[in-house]
Amino acid sequence: MNVETFMGADLPMKRLNLDLGRTSLSFTYDGVQVEALAGDSIAAALFATGVTSTRTTPVKGTARAPFCMMGSCFECLVEIDGVPNKQACMVRVAEGMVVNKMHGARTIDGTDS
Repeated sequence: MNVETFMGADLPMKRLNLDLGRTSLSFTYDGVQVEALAGDSIAAALFATGVTSTRTTPVKGTARAPFCMMGSCFECLVEIDGVPNKQACMVRVAEGMVVNKMHGARTIDGTDS
């Protein structure tokens, strides 16, 4: 997969040009390098690059996206550095972090169902 075809869209995985005087860093989302600003939540960094879906539902595979951005709805679940079911809106992005979309349900031990 390359940047030009990420999630079926022609968009670069670069953050919107909002220079707020914060340090820039990068992390990986589904195998693609993403630029972010220090202090951003993962959900905010993904929204800023144009990503709108962070997981799929267990029954129909419907795309879901961050909704409340404050940890109440659990719509933004992702896998972070191999740990599933983490809320992207509640975790600040860190340099080199590896984040993956959640697909369907997970078992209690964290493996795919």
